[in-house]
Amino acid sequence: MVSANDLEFALDQVRANAPEQVPGVFGPSSVTWRIDREAVIFLGAGRALMLQLAHPWVAAAIAEHSKTFADPIGRFHRTFDIVFAMVFGSLDRALLSSRQLHRRHSMIVGEMPETVGPFVAGSRYCANDIPSLCWVHATLVETALMAHDLVLPPLSAEERECYWTESRTFGALFGLTGDDLPADWSGFAAYTNAMAQSNTLTVSPAAREIVRQIFCGARPWLRPPRWYRALTASLLPEPLRAGFGFELDERNTRSADNALKWIRRVYPKLPDRLRYVGPYQEAQARLNGEPQPDWLTRCLNRAWIGRSQMDQRR
Repeated sequence: MVSANDLEFALDQVRANAPEQVPGVFGPSSVTWRIDREAVIFLGAGRALMLQLAHPWVAAAIAEHSKTFADPIGRFHRTFDIVFAMVFGSLDRALLSSRQLHRRHSMIVGEMPETVGPFVAGSRYCANDIPSLCWVHATLVETALMAHDLVLPPLSAEERECYWTESRTFGALFGLTGDDLPADWSGFAAYTNAMAQSNTLTVSPAAREIVRQIFCGARPWLRPPRWYRALTASLLPEPLRAGFGFELDERNTRSADNALKWIRRVYPKLPDRLRYVGPYQEAQARLNGEPQPDWLTRCLNRAWIGRSQMDQRR
């Protein structure tokens, strides 16, 4: 478990290593900013969610404590608001977001309603459980890089190592220490591969229903297009893809391939103001001494985090 004291110890280390107050935890020269600023990382959002749901404790927590069904857009905004505040916010805003997340997680406790994989009915789960946090952190880190490399030039081996080093700092904002996370990229890759092959990741009925509601639910205007569903399925390990009931037939594969071809051709040519997410543009404005983001950045923030400005207290 990550206690409040554990979190504060981790945040002391983050504060000591942060560039300055204004750039925040990572800053403009970081690989993390370079990857997470790209709007194309949204291509991996479905994959990250499904990988998280494949952990039975996470699925049970979301099913019993989240408003995903009633407010899927709100959940999207809350998730990106937390992540982008940690990555692009000022130092104070990143630390505040970290503490808010920990407090929210501390209220998410319960019991498994049924046996799923190695988790027996009645066993306790808690969102601040370290192994669960490590897996959620891993899905965010791995999927962001995967989505980036689908469309843009892949990172070199050296850049991947730098990215993972920064991701360990990102993990500290969850309260995870160096002992909780692999030391290098190869160790991280080994961890994600081992998780994908283990029975720890088991698709529960709750997870399957959440995914069905999001991808095939009763709200056609919210339903992702065929190509996005197919792309998401193609990025999953085969056992999990089957567990969630996704099929990759020829039509679906062709739809995803055609969409990727178009995105790879058009996306790199977009102007930066449309290509980069609003929170990154707000961070750049902050670095330039501007008191608040301009109208376009505020509009982009509305789309990504559900409010016009990241660097403000809720």
